[in-house]
Amino acid sequence: MRRRGVSLAAALLFSFPAGLLFMAAQGPPTANEDEQFNGRWDIKTSEERSRAWWLEIENAGTPTPKGKFITAFSGDLNGIEEISIKNGTLRFGWTRQEHPSPGAELVVRKLVYTAKLVNGKLQGAFEVEGSNQPLEWTGVRAPMIKDTDDGTWQEGMPIELFNGENMTGWVSWDGREPVGWSVKDGALASTGRGQDIVTQQKFWNFKLHVQFRLAQHSNSGVALRNRYEVQILDDYGRPPNAHSAGALYSRIAPSENASKPASEWETYDIRLVGRQVTVVFNGKKVIEKGVIDGLTAMAHDADEGKPGGIALQGDHGPVEFRKITITPLMH
Repeated sequence: MRRRGVSLAAALLFSFPAGLLFMAAQGPPTANEDEQFNGRWDIKTSEERSRAWWLEIENAGTPTPKGKFITAFSGDLNGIEEISIKNGTLRFGWTRQEHPSPGAELVVRKLVYTAKLVNGKLQGAFEVEGSNQPLEWTGVRAPMIKDTDDGTWQEGMPIELFNGENMTGWVSWDGREPVGWSVKDGALASTGRGQDIVTQQKFWNFKLHVQFRLAQHSNSGVALRNRYEVQILDDYGRPPNAHSAGALYSRIAPSENASKPASEWETYDIRLVGRQVTVVFNGKKVIEKGVIDGLTAMAHDADEGKPGGIALQGDHGPVEFRKITITPLMH
């Protein structure tokens, strides 16, 4: 995952469905009621093919609320620049200066998110200020997941997710036929302009073995439960960070960069139990029982408390996968 070439404001300004109604508040909310905004929220939008978002709010009910936010449009876990809670309405966003097109004058745009609490959910809207084209969204509290990788989980029967011959068992992330992918020389290959694809089968706790090969300067990812991306990136020899190969994208940095040069086959051995993830990258353990706080920008499935598929990213450069094996873990 990385930032896309099209700016967030430019990409969204002309694409949102119109219309949003909020339920009326029953009198001015108290500070205690404002505290109900605190916590982590998994978000779905009204746009049919949109990815999931994630929001964390702290210090609601005080003069200094703060928050963090993830959307697919920027890709990163961003600290919120501007945030307020007034009369029962959460309002946050960013101010951006950008050139809409090469050579165009600099334009200042405000990206505005608002929400109210309705029956325990966030009912909200997003728009580029002045566009009058809001995108509706709904946030539910992220679930508490009690499973931990405590050594008590038993391995089930391994399942081959790719048969080496065709794309049986895989669909585009929106459930349609995959675009931009093919099977070549026993490998599942994306041209670099393919959609993200996901298994039709869904899983909860598991071990996952994946072999992959990148073209030079390419970028991809494996999304666990179709929510949590382990980054794939051509960054051989660079210092590790939260966007490096082997990272839980924008959330957990690997302890080292274990990448091989582009065009060589590489391996991930990943273990996911509850919110704890362990990543072994080309035989080196780079994340050990790291705690996943929430969704990453590759997430298409916001229902964190349910099993999810294994997704592969296909729109950031040529990439191939082979030998994709999952082993369910159970008590």
